[in-house]
Amino acid sequence: MLRYLMRRIGGLIVVMLLVAVIVFIIARVVPGDPVAVMLGSSATPADVAALRTRLGLDQPLVVQFLIYLRQIVTGDLGQSLFLNRPVLQAMADRAELTALLTLMSAAIATLIGVPVGVISAVRRGTLLDQAATALSMFAASLPSFWVGLTLIEYLAVKMPWFPVAGWGDPGAGFGEHLHHLVLPAIALGLPNSALIIRFTRTAMLDVLGDDYVRTARAKGVGPMGVVVHHALRNALIPVLTVIGLTIATLIGGAIVTETVFGLPGVGNLIVSAVLRRDYPVIQGSLLVISGIYVLINLAVDLLYALVDPRVRF
Repeated sequence: MLRYLMRRIGGLIVVMLLVAVIVFIIARVVPGDPVAVMLGSSATPADVAALRTRLGLDQPLVVQFLIYLRQIVTGDLGQSLFLNRPVLQAMADRAELTALLTLMSAAIATLIGVPVGVISAVRRGTLLDQAATALSMFAASLPSFWVGLTLIEYLAVKMPWFPVAGWGDPGAGFGEHLHHLVLPAIALGLPNSALIIRFTRTAMLDVLGDDYVRTARAKGVGPMGVVVHHALRNALIPVLTVIGLTIATLIGGAIVTETVFGLPGVGNLIVSAVLRRDYPVIQGSLLVISGIYVLINLAVDLLYALVDPRVRF
């Protein structure tokens, strides 16, 4: 186990180094000069040059990258050019919203995907199976921003059951915050449930014909017990994998959803940083999201041994 963890951690370090290189390059090839954007059209060339020097943007790209790596190693993701705050602090102030939105969306996607996939596999070839397949294809074809706009029109404007946008007042309680996140979570979770439906159905079909399932039925175990305790438990590894990947995908998908619903989360912060060419925020946000992504993959791999005792690292 320890050897496996050390090997995986070493691989994660290599992956994050590659991510740092890619993020640094992407931030530099985006058109537009952040200094010119910050100072406005009335700035003189001398003002632009002075600010570029102060921010270190006049240095060669290699020097900028080495400074960037040194900051990452020391846990410093830089200072926002526009917010005049450390990037980590700016992200931490918005992390609660994005984390809640991601968890709610993942819960919705899982609560739709796993039961529908199980029913589809158990009722293979029936009308229910065809309906589940059609539902997964329909959900996969829905863009989250279109779902969000449709939900706003019908459930927030025509029938004002939910807020149109926002996160609530600064002094709002936890319940009010959750109320504001219901529609965004549905808009983000519904399209992502399609992949869970398909993987759950496929995994269940692989195990329903195995010997231990037939033995459980021969011993008189009820249909629910066979499906839940024998078939589903042994089909959980691929299902856990796709759920973990879905959670990681939802973090990236929150960028669009937060923009549609006007939510002041990390996704909205990244969009604003791209529009304003705020290099430190772009680099730091993408690096943190990538780190969360690889950590989720590691956590899913470690869960395999808890779900299936036959798995050994």
